[in-house]
Amino acid sequence: MRVAAVDQGTTSTRCLVVEDGREVRVAAALRHAQSHPRPGWVEQDGEELLANIRAVLDAAGRVDAIAIANQGESCLAWDARSGRPLSPVVVWQDARTADALAARGAEAEARSKAICGLPLDPYFSASKLAWLLAHVPAVSAAHDAGRLRLGTTDAFFLDRLCGAFVTDSATASRTGLLDLATGTWSAELCALHGVPMECLPRIAAVDAGFGTLAGVPVKVSIVDQQAALYGHGCRQPGDAKITFGTGAFLLAVTGSERPAASDLLPTVAWRRAGEGAVFALEGGVYDAGAALDWVRRIGLYAGPEELDGFTGPSALSRGLVFVPALSGLAAPYWDRRAAPLFIGMDAATGRADMVRAALEGIAMLTVGLIEAAAATVGPITTLSIDGGLSQSAYFGRFLAAASGRAVRVPAMHEITSLGLAELCGVDVEPLRANSRHYDPDGSVSAGDHRRFAAAVGKSRDWRGDGPASA
Repeated sequence: MRVAAVDQGTTSTRCLVVEDGREVRVAAALRHAQSHPRPGWVEQDGEELLANIRAVLDAAGRVDAIAIANQGESCLAWDARSGRPLSPVVVWQDARTADALAARGAEAEARSKAICGLPLDPYFSASKLAWLLAHVPAVSAAHDAGRLRLGTTDAFFLDRLCGAFVTDSATASRTGLLDLATGTWSAELCALHGVPMECLPRIAAVDAGFGTLAGVPVKVSIVDQQAALYGHGCRQPGDAKITFGTGAFLLAVTGSERPAASDLLPTVAWRRAGEGAVFALEGGVYDAGAALDWVRRIGLYAGPEELDGFTGPSALSRGLVFVPALSGLAAPYWDRRAAPLFIGMDAATGRADMVRAALEGIAMLTVGLIEAAAATVGPITTLSIDGGLSQSAYFGRFLAAASGRAVRVPAMHEITSLGLAELCGVDVEPLRANSRHYDPDGSVSAGDHRRFAAAVGKSRDWRGDGPASA
C-alpha cells in the first residue's frame, strides 16, 4: 500500500508518500501565511490551507490512500452550501477569548473539567467558535439562515475535499465541547460557550473512512499530536512521546479508561473503527520552535547548526535562565499572562549563551509535564521525541539529564506521517529502526531545577505584554 500522509501543521503543509516498510519520500512542503491583526490574535486563511493540501497531494502522484493530520484546536466558520469560509482560521495559539473565559468563574471551569477534561482556556476551540458567532456578522447571518458550519480545520478540509462534514474523536476531544464519557457533543458545554450544537460536525472513528478525493479513499483523519503518538509506537500505559514543533506537546498513553484528574489534560488518543477509545494525558508548552524562531529573528543565531556544539557547564548551572513564555504558560499553569524572561545575564553573556539558555528553558518546561504524567500513569522510563528540536544532540542530552530518563530519537523523524500511514494499515516498523538514544547523566542538579522554578515564578509575576528581560 502507498499512502499520501498529509501533515497540515501550524506553519506548513507537508505530504510524505509512505510505502509498506520500504520507502518514505517527501512529495512536497508548502508554508502558509500567519497574521496577527491584534496582540494575542493568530489567524490563517482557510482557502490557502486547503489549496496547499491540494497542491501537495498533486505532487504525491499515484497513491492508494490518503491520510490527513490537522492542527488540533484551530477552527473556523464556513457556509454549508457554498463551502466558503466565513471567518479566518483562528489558530490554537490565539488568546483573544482569555478575558471572557476568566470571567466565567470557578463553577464553569469545574463543569468543563468534569465533562470534557479541559480547563476554560483560549487554547481550545469552544470559545473561539463562540467568538466568531458573536463578532463576525457573516457568521451570525449564516446561522440565522440555517447555513452555518462550525468546526476544527479537519472538518472544513473533509467537507470541501470529500463532501464529508465530520471530525474524529481525538480532534473532537480538543475542542472543549466533547463529553468524554459518551464520546458525543455535550449539550451543556455547547450551551455554556454559546456554540450551536447543530452546527458542529458528526464525530467518527479515526479510520472510519471520509469519502474519496479524485477516486482515492481518504482513510484516516486525526490530530497531528495523536498521529505522532501512534507513529512512535506508543500503545501501552506509560508509553510517552514529546513532539517539538511550534509548541512542545507531551502525550502519555493511559489506556481504555479516562485518566484521573491531574495537572495534565485527559484526551482521546485515538478511537479506531469497531473499538473503544484509547485515552492519553496531554501537556503542552506553547512556545518551543516558536521561541527559537523569536531568538533567531532578534539575531541571536542564524541556522540550526548553531543549536549544537556547546562546551562547558550548562547556561542554567551558570545562572542564565530563559522562560519560553511568549504565548504564556500552558499545563500545568494555564497562565496566558506570563511573560518570557531572560534572567541572569551579565557583561560576559554572549549570543551563544542565550541560545543555549533558550534550548534549556524549553527542555525544563517539558520536564514538569513528564513528572506530572508519571504521577498519574506510573513510571515513564523512556521518552520518544520528534520535531525540529529533536535533531539537536545537545537538546536531547540536556533533556535526558534534566528529566532523569532515557530519550529516544527515531532516525525517521517524520513521525506524524508514519502514524498516519500506520493507521491506514502500512507496515512502518522497519522505518522506526536505528534510533538515537541519550541516557541521563545527572548533570542537571536539584539546584538547577529550583533556579528554573524560581524563574517561572518571576515570569508569572511579570505580567508583561511581550518579550522581557530581567
